[in-house]
Amino acid sequence: MDTEAVLDLIHRVADEVINPRFRALTADQIIEKDGPGDLVTVADREAEQAITSELVARIPGCVVIGEEATFEDPTLLDKVASAPHAFLVDPIDGTKNFTEGKVEHAVMVAELKHGVTTRSWIHQPALGHDYVAELGGGAWCDGVRLAKREPVEGTPRGRTSRTRVLQTDTGGQLTFEGSKWCCGVDYPDIAQGTNDFLIYLNNKPWDHAPGALLVAEAGGGVYSWTGSPYAAGNTEKGLLAVGHPSLLPTVKNLLDLRIGAA
Repeated sequence: MDTEAVLDLIHRVADEVINPRFRALTADQIIEKDGPGDLVTVADREAEQAITSELVARIPGCVVIGEEATFEDPTLLDKVASAPHAFLVDPIDGTKNFTEGKVEHAVMVAELKHGVTTRSWIHQPALGHDYVAELGGGAWCDGVRLAKREPVEGTPRGRTSRTRVLQTDTGGQLTFEGSKWCCGVDYPDIAQGTNDFLIYLNNKPWDHAPGALLVAEAGGGVYSWTGSPYAAGNTEKGLLAVGHPSLLPTVKNLLDLRIGAA
């Protein structure tokens, strides 16, 4: 499937399955999966099934690794790094936001070839934006190519826990908006310059692979806490997302400050 066909599929599923349930879910349509706050809805499950069915039908031999399917069969994660051709599907990223009627939710898909993310799609139904990235081909928002992020020099003063705009010792600024509890909003914010960095604790491939490619193609980067570049098959906990690779040492230093203050 070409890039536009996948985006059309995501739009169609959102229009038919997700949007009619937005701010219209009944209590029995929200299920707690694996502990308090870990939610899934009928919209998540139906959207994932619809996207999976069409991808498998249109691309024979591909492996589809969906968030909800992996909850039922955790061995699917073993295929993230090894499958010759795979798709990661997050049917509703930010499910808790979705159940609370918040606009910060997204549908995300990433294409992998032998564990390398080659294309990604992020559709924000309630916000009305689409983000597409292709390895070596750039990052796009609503059909407009995103400009590469520029480096921010200097070391921030202060800590990120309560500070949104950090002054650097060279007179510049770093913006720390904090997470919107939706990677499908967080990563586009970094790619577009609304946010300069984010720190993540968990590392589920469907949450991070789509946005990591978007950020990388917009001139940024996503790394493990030890500094290695992001790979979808790496499940090591802890990720640093930065608007420009030059920020990595700064954010690692801030991470140390946060741990020291804990």
